[in-house]
Amino acid sequence: MAEKAKAPNGKLGVMIVGLGAVSTTFITGVLMTRKGLAKPVGSMTQYDKIRVGRGADKKYLHYKDIVPLADLNDIEFAAWDVYPANAYESALNAEVLKEKDIEPVKEELVKIVPMKAAFDRNYAKRLDGDNVKDAKTRWDMVEQIREDIRKFKEESGVERVVVLWAASTEVYVPINEKVHYKLEDLEKAMKDNDVENVAPSMCYAYAALKEGAPFIMGAPNTTVDIPAMWELAEQTKMPIAGKDFKTGQTLVKSGFAPIIGTRCLGLNGWFSTNILGNRDGLVLDEPANFRTKEVSKLSTLESILVPENQPDLYGHGNDEDTQYYHKVRINYYPPRNDNKEGWDNIDIFGWMGYPMQIKINFLCRDSILAAPLCLDLVLLSDLAQRAGRYGTQRFLSFFLKSPQHDYTEDEVPVNHLFQQYVMLKNAIREMGGYEADEEID
Repeated sequence: MAEKAKAPNGKLGVMIVGLGAVSTTFITGVLMTRKGLAKPVGSMTQYDKIRVGRGADKKYLHYKDIVPLADLNDIEFAAWDVYPANAYESALNAEVLKEKDIEPVKEELVKIVPMKAAFDRNYAKRLDGDNVKDAKTRWDMVEQIREDIRKFKEESGVERVVVLWAASTEVYVPINEKVHYKLEDLEKAMKDNDVENVAPSMCYAYAALKEGAPFIMGAPNTTVDIPAMWELAEQTKMPIAGKDFKTGQTLVKSGFAPIIGTRCLGLNGWFSTNILGNRDGLVLDEPANFRTKEVSKLSTLESILVPENQPDLYGHGNDEDTQYYHKVRINYYPPRNDNKEGWDNIDIFGWMGYPMQIKINFLCRDSILAAPLCLDLVLLSDLAQRAGRYGTQRFLSFFLKSPQHDYTEDEVPVNHLFQQYVMLKNAIREMGGYEADEEID
């Protein structure tokens, strides 16, 4: 199964859907790092070291010394957005980075002018930009996006492309077996312009995979997590992964819940609430859009602290008395802009059932946490493709709130951060021609 990754040849094109806070922070950071003016802190591909070999052969190496990662100097950026502002203007508007951290790369940022977005206002009612494609049907949307990808490759001279969704959360699309289970049904729905079941994000994913580009879903949208897309990824031999960048609160949850579980403490309830004020917060203020996010954020805990496995510890707390109580809230609060604040109140119990509480208050910066994830997901998806890996890349779960899993076969996703880290390390080892030698217990 293990196949060594081929060396990158030529440049890597990174085409981003959405030129808002996250993507401009990501792009600016890469450009500043290339000039030696910033450090890509938080990026596993740039900083993490992994053990390869055992005993006397044991070495701890950076990813680039194990696998042939694309170099930051070889990346070319392009974007789609509903607003026509270029990357420089957008970076200033986002108010995440200070001007002194944007100005040195102004020349490069100004050149990144967003293409017209494939957009349907019904999927993000709070956005009203006019830099949008005139598409008669969803199929027409797909064709226009494919044309954009081909044109970018031709004009920029990049050899490979990865498409990354860093746009807003769409309204919740429930999975419909009649449309989303088979590729032919999805294609028919696109041609019939079934706007209820086919989200614009599905058009981007379909177009990317058809054009030989791995696709990364950074929001919690129903996009590649449907059997029809898995079929397409197999057919086109392209890698896909889960969805929704794991930045603040869910990162804390996937790392802290294992402490409770490993120490065999009980859980009565976990209440999570957030305030944020950026465009993401504005879109999530719409209940239909929040529903998409809520489903993604709620699923993390339940696969780490499992009532069936430990009924004494996790089997009560709810009205139904079947498991602990778990609630997630996001509140739009404009004064905070991109500086998100997450509060977790965790009601645990210990010896003889005596109650205790844990409070976590994370004052994070959404885009500062998301930017290194964008870089890692792009570089590792490109690497996976060169290693001949296609379909769902479970090793990328480490970076995502909702790991991809085959729910049609009742597969349970791995949300435990340290188990996800083992999967990541083993995949890097394999793609570097080493043995995947760590167990996931």
